[in-house]
Amino acid sequence: MLYSMTYVVENLNVSAKTLRFYEEQGILPNISRDEKGRRVYNQQQIDWISFIRCLKETGMPLSKIKDYKELYELGNSTFLQREEMLIQHKLELQKKIDESFKHMEEINYKIAMYELQKEEVMKNPNYNFKCHGHGLEIKTVN
Repeated sequence: MLYSMTYVVENLNVSAKTLRFYEEQGILPNISRDEKGRRVYNQQQIDWISFIRCLKETGMPLSKIKDYKELYELGNSTFLQREEMLIQHKLELQKKIDESFKHMEEINYKIAMYELQKEEVMKNPNYNFKCHGHGLEIKTVN
């Protein structure tokens, strides 16, 4: 089955401009055209576009995605290199996730401090609001 560019744009959350760019850069090769000259994509290309998005949205630069694609095209002799690329990307992604989780914990702490003191601040505009332990202290002036 072949899919139109409109289908890909609507279902894979990627713009037509991005698809054309990927094609021009060799990241999305061998795109066929229908009888009217419009791009059409097969299932393998749909799967590849989805994987490109996965890698891109998790921080892999297009240059590395292109390297991965070129290694893939060389066949099983590059199996271990491709696996290592994905392992390294996963490790980098895990570091970012861990860091984001720490940031989320700090934000949750701040929100909790606001919740704990909200009633008092609403009743008393001169209340000395504090977020203990994280360097934020707001003092009101009488």
